[in-house]
Amino acid sequence: MVDIHLNRKPMINPKFIELSTLRQQIITTDQAWHFGIIPKEVSPDQVEFYVDDVRYTTELEEELTLLLGKKVLLEKTDSEIIRTTLGKYYRQNGHSKRSRSMSGVFLQQDDMLGKLITEARSIHSSDIHIETYENRARIRMRIDGKLVERYEIGKPQYPALINKIKIQANLDIAEKRMPQDGRILYRNEEDQFDIRVSVIPTLYGEKTVLRLLSKDTAHIEIEELGFSKKQREDYLEAVRKTSGIILISGPTGSGKTTTLYATLKILNREESNILTIEDPIEYTLEGVNQVQLKESIGLTFAAALRTFLRQDPDIIMLGEIRDGETAQMAIRAALTGHLVLSTIHTNSAWGTVSRLADMEVPPFLLTGTLNLSVSQRLVRLLCPKCKKKNPFDPDAFPKVYKPMSIPLEHWIPVGCTDCYFTGYKGRKAVFEVIPLNGQLSEKIKRQELDAEQYLQEEGVEKMSDSALSLFFAGETTIDEIYPILMNDVY
Repeated sequence: MVDIHLNRKPMINPKFIELSTLRQQIITTDQAWHFGIIPKEVSPDQVEFYVDDVRYTTELEEELTLLLGKKVLLEKTDSEIIRTTLGKYYRQNGHSKRSRSMSGVFLQQDDMLGKLITEARSIHSSDIHIETYENRARIRMRIDGKLVERYEIGKPQYPALINKIKIQANLDIAEKRMPQDGRILYRNEEDQFDIRVSVIPTLYGEKTVLRLLSKDTAHIEIEELGFSKKQREDYLEAVRKTSGIILISGPTGSGKTTTLYATLKILNREESNILTIEDPIEYTLEGVNQVQLKESIGLTFAAALRTFLRQDPDIIMLGEIRDGETAQMAIRAALTGHLVLSTIHTNSAWGTVSRLADMEVPPFLLTGTLNLSVSQRLVRLLCPKCKKKNPFDPDAFPKVYKPMSIPLEHWIPVGCTDCYFTGYKGRKAVFEVIPLNGQLSEKIKRQELDAEQYLQEEGVEKMSDSALSLFFAGETTIDEIYPILMNDVY
């Protein structure tokens, strides 16, 4: 089967050759870099490639013809265009072994799942999305918070791949009408980690998302998260307390769990008994007793917390406060002399107070237990090797945001082989940290939730201030922090 995408010639821009996802799959990443070639045309008996003009030889044409088993034609192309195209479409895994075996037009069925997981791990992808539509099926990977289409697979292959995932995750392959969740413990020669599997029925088949969970906590350090000096001092001061509750808010994928584990690494001492209830367990930490949530058998956050209190704990970490029962249990655990760490879904650090009030937590209980409220987001960082300065347009700021100063220049993304021509490399968290002192506690007790003026007087750094600091330092772009500036409130 030759897809319609393969019948259209790739477009050559001044900087690179535009490739469809399906055309990329004619060769593997290792083959593309080894031979310096880019797919151009494919037919049943012939394949054409663009080739780096300094690497072109008739012997190369003959070698590819022998390997592929069909006639190969090479068209000499500027080295810079080839290099840029390879960097944009063929992400390399520095630890992979070179292979000269030629792939077919589609990602091959043999160990397809293993290849996908290995690739996702090597390029630091957090999620694999496998989805089908009326005429095509595709695989996307989330890299630095953004989805990138990596493969297009044949519709006949799709059900077999989904069934293989279901079998590995101990799910029912006959059930195609209801959502299912499972886990895969993935092992290879070099690594071992968990994968969370979610399957939902869609119009044209089942969509599956694989979340790769890292067990390694070696790289997680509180100093590397993105706190400013004052924010880190306020945070560590709250963590040193032996009782009370610390709440971290933010949307899904904002790094809340990473912040919690950086905290647990500080608190993890021989004399402390630490218990956690999580869904899922994203990292493993020796010395910490970690429990996996299982709502199907009644092991909820609230039920686990009740049991934890009979386990002589010093520190308790709840993966998330989802309801009033869990919130009140967490508050009462903090009242009885335990340090409780948890996450909650709110838009701001001060909004956490309103959220707990909505969960019917009495203000007098809240004022006696809430030590600190934190809110965080992740922003992509500019690639340091290719970013460049440009004049700044003041209209680029949101209309609702009034900056204290406006820069004349700013840094913009360009793209290079180091960042796979995205212009960005890595992410960093921006925070809002509010310590709950005596005056704020009194405001909560009196249910005075409008505290913006007081927080400003106390010099509490808003999240928009943290984001703007990254922007002025040339570490990120106005586009990345735009949504944060739009919500410039306490």
